[in-house]
Amino acid sequence: MSRIGKAPIEVPSKVEITIDGNVVTVKGPLGQLTRTFRPEVEIVRDGNVVYVNRRSEDRVSRALHGLSRTLLNNMIVGVDKGFTKQLEMVGVGYRAQVQGRKLVMQLGYSHPIELDPPAGIEITVEANTKIAVKGYDKQTVGDIAAQIRAYRKPEPYKGKGVRYAGERVRRKAGKAGKK
Repeated sequence: MSRIGKAPIEVPSKVEITIDGNVVTVKGPLGQLTRTFRPEVEIVRDGNVVYVNRRSEDRVSRALHGLSRTLLNNMIVGVDKGFTKQLEMVGVGYRAQVQGRKLVMQLGYSHPIELDPPAGIEITVEANTKIAVKGYDKQTVGDIAAQIRAYRKPEPYKGKGVRYAGERVRRKAGKAGKK
């Protein structure tokens, strides 16, 4: 049996959850999320605790059990506390700033790169080289952070580029010098 799937999910007092068949709506202080879960899993509420059960013991149900529980837990944590991804820019002249809601980055190209975040996502910049992506939907936060990183991935020779905070970039030796 799935160890993750059978763990109960505590619902905080600030969060209200509505279960309508396989459609779950979670509303909290930061926003509202709705997700339709697969019919192989059943979501049951018992007071302020939610359980995810599988309807059968076949392979697909077992595979979806832990996934569904994690997705539901991320929805509850997201509307209650939110999620943050930190990025840092390494390189001479690399900088970022927020103009209105739009993120404008100088990444060594001939033009600035602008990113307009979707609703529910907030981007902040500290010290011109540190970017924080915040939001209540974990998947969207990760997607936007990955999109920012993809504009200039860290390269292995000098380590320049946009990387996640704490990400280690494996460095390669350059060309061997002449003797």
